[in-house]
Amino acid sequence: MTGASSLTSGDLLLGELRRPSWWLVGGSDGEREMIVAGPFRDRTDATWVASTSEPGTAGAVRPAYGLRRPDGALVTCPTPEDRAWLDQLGAQIDRLPQGWDAGVDDDDPLVTLVLEITAALAEAGLPLHDPAGSTGGVCLSPEPVLDAVVVAWRAHDRSSLDQLLGVDTDATVRQIMTGAVSDLLLLRGFTVDRLGSAGSCVVRSG
Repeated sequence: MTGASSLTSGDLLLGELRRPSWWLVGGSDGEREMIVAGPFRDRTDATWVASTSEPGTAGAVRPAYGLRRPDGALVTCPTPEDRAWLDQLGAQIDRLPQGWDAGVDDDDPLVTLVLEITAALAEAGLPLHDPAGSTGGVCLSPEPVLDAVVVAWRAHDRSSLDQLLGVDTDATVRQIMTGAVSDLLLLRGFTVDRLGSAGSCVVRSG
């Protein structure tokens, strides 16, 4: 394979086989994916090598992250990017109203809905509003009675509390941003009902 690093290269330390790394995998042995090249420093290096593979083989290999078994099979592990994403998502979840999940079981569909909405917003680059901060963001209010989440936009304190832009401007911004958020969630497959001119919407699983 063009550009592929060999497992017997002098650059490969024994310790690298005992910690997760990026590899190229292709084919399978039953249900196990088999390593064909690696390890690589990061996903970018692995992707580049895959793209420069010999004609006819580029589509047969792909980057993967995990541990190499003695038989050459891959044991997949969460990637550094996956772990960073979960940390970011956890930080957003911490911004939800205190006690929002009181009396709600962990396997309740409402908990799953809240997590899915939060993830969809974070993936779009939209933060949840931090009640302890002033920067604003999306407000989520889980409502067990409705089996849904009420979603609205809150502007920065300069607009929402200090009213430096005026009451009408703040209300218009809230409606525009809530509309944008509802369109995003519709795109992601949720069921969204707008609450008239209240500047909020009710979101349920699609």
